[in-house]
Amino acid sequence: MKLDRKAIATDEFKHQADAFRSWVSVDNTSPFPLAQGRYHLYVSLACPWASRTFIVRKLKHLEQAIGVTVADPIRDERGWAFRDGPGFSRDPINGFQFLSEAYLATDAQYSGRVSVPVLWDKQTRQIVNNSEDDICRMFNGVFSPLGDGAIDLFPADFAAEQDRLSAFLYENVNSGVYKAGFATTQAAYEKAVRALFAALDQMEERLRNRRYLFGTRIVESDWRLFCTLIRFDVVYHGHFKCNLCRIVCLSQPQRIFTRPLSAAGNCGDRQFRPHQTPLLHHAR
Repeated sequence: MKLDRKAIATDEFKHQADAFRSWVSVDNTSPFPLAQGRYHLYVSLACPWASRTFIVRKLKHLEQAIGVTVADPIRDERGWAFRDGPGFSRDPINGFQFLSEAYLATDAQYSGRVSVPVLWDKQTRQIVNNSEDDICRMFNGVFSPLGDGAIDLFPADFAAEQDRLSAFLYENVNSGVYKAGFATTQAAYEKAVRALFAALDQMEERLRNRRYLFGTRIVESDWRLFCTLIRFDVVYHGHFKCNLCRIVCLSQPQRIFTRPLSAAGNCGDRQFRPHQTPLLHHAR
């Protein structure tokens, strides 16, 4: 999911479609075959969408199969940049100074918004995919032979229900904070905030008698919710004016945080905390 301020044609938040949607395959049905070490992930840990792919890579134990480069969390008008700093670095794969170079290397005519995450093919030197949803599913599925196949974040036995819940979370929570933060009228803002907190109330009730969203098994939907909730009080509550309530005041969603964060590795809190300052905030 991308935010493009120039694409806001009405008073409500609009999305920019993901530009690159190819898949890695094990059966030669795509130009991108599964291979150890062939693919590289570009992310920013300031971005909740990209952070989810970083977490799934860690959970699936794909660190040896897929490299990663973390961009500087603070963007300027030139976009995501690769610099040396705490928790981020220069690009050791292509020597890119900016992520925009990866987009132009893939499509010289590309003029859309440059966003994270990006799954890069080192062999053909092009972007495979820049959709966080696709990348998470690939890491969980086609890349499983290179990592931990026992971990399944998209279980088949309740796939349809999980798809519905994830779509609900995407529309009302993950995108909901952006709908509120970038609304251009009071009416649009109030509509977005009401929908956001109604969704949080539903998650509060859903978690009342269960450990995770689907009971005792943690799945991708939990991490989808986690990536927004962990940023909520320090970023969205103040900067995006999602201030009817703080997550710390909701007892059940806090249980999402009680799973040891080491399971996800460094979730980047030091990189999104500066974004609570409006002058430093940039959306994905």
